[in-house]
Amino acid sequence: MSAIHKFTGNHHKYAWDGIEKKELNQEGLKGITKSVLIGTVDLAPNSIMRFFQIQSGGHSRLERHPQEHEVIVLHGKGKVRIGEHIHEVTVHDVVFISSNELHQFSNPFDEPFGFICVIPRGF
Repeated sequence: MSAIHKFTGNHHKYAWDGIEKKELNQEGLKGITKSVLIGTVDLAPNSIMRFFQIQSGGHSRLERHPQEHEVIVLHGKGKVRIGEHIHEVTVHDVVFISSNELHQFSNPFDEPFGFICVIPRGF
């Protein structure tokens, strides 16, 4: 089943029609919201597309896992740790994180940092 979720936000508020934004309050996470843009509800058989926004001072977990990540930055700027290296990323930069690579996204800057992240389905 194909699906379209119209963008209903603006350059200050990222939102899509019919998509819930969830604040993530899990151990190791700080200041992050997640919206599943395409996923199991859409019957997507192979991948899941998510939008994350990290507030100033926020970060994801420092972790590694079997699924790879494909990322494109939509707004703001942030830092990505891959292995032992830390890289600054900004609008339109793309990031590939290999399977089982140690990684973390963080935002030490003054404005929110938002990006699309695609992972294989089933993880």
